[in-house]
Amino acid sequence: MTVIYPSPIFGPVHSRRLGVSLGINLLPQDGKVCTFDCIYCECGFNADHRPKQPLPTREEVRSALEARLQEMQANGPAPDVLTFAGNGEPTAHPRFPEIIEDTLALRDRYFPKAKVSVLSNATFIHRPAVFEALNKVDNNILKLDTVDEGYIRRLDRPTGKYSVASVVEGMKAFGGNCIIQTMFLKGRCEGREMDNTSDEYVLPWLEAVKEIAPRQVMIYTIDRETPCLELQKATHEELDRIAALIEEAGIAVSVSY
Repeated sequence: MTVIYPSPIFGPVHSRRLGVSLGINLLPQDGKVCTFDCIYCECGFNADHRPKQPLPTREEVRSALEARLQEMQANGPAPDVLTFAGNGEPTAHPRFPEIIEDTLALRDRYFPKAKVSVLSNATFIHRPAVFEALNKVDNNILKLDTVDEGYIRRLDRPTGKYSVASVVEGMKAFGGNCIIQTMFLKGRCEGREMDNTSDEYVLPWLEAVKEIAPRQVMIYTIDRETPCLELQKATHEELDRIAALIEEAGIAVSVSY
């Protein structure tokens, strides 16, 4: 069952990692637009969900968000977090930096205790305006599933030019003002074995995480149906082992099983 999110506002939903989360989707509501084509994406593969509608405008996002926040202020629930997620990569929106400004101002007006989170695959952090905008939000959550170039091409399947080394350098530039999010899984996809839970993948990834020195690492596994049907969850034991390694490195970690 593929999940395609309404645009520009959806929820609130109860997030495993973030609490009561009001979603902000900067992509069209009739399909998926992403610089990755992950084999585990709940929104399905890019080719199966090409949108025909345009991106929501900055003004549409701002007015829809304000209307929903007013409604939540009147009727509840209070959001713990306003989360940029949805049908693809939020930082791909050409007005992403301005939309972040609007969102922070609306948050301060209606729910000053709520956090603003962005779930990003980090493919646009080399753009100064995107970098600056991500540096302003409460939770700058950046994906790093592995540092193995070959594995990333099978798992995350970047659609454009992508270099793990330059993404890691970009993450280091945040000076610790980021959260690294990593998906661990097993199984098969398109006839190939998939498993990034072993030391072969975990230890080099851990070295990169230490260099990035994020304030937290979120590790998780599959929660919803995936477009590759032979994928499996990482076990509690595997995730706990990886979490212990992160803690040993002195970095806070959260685990979603």
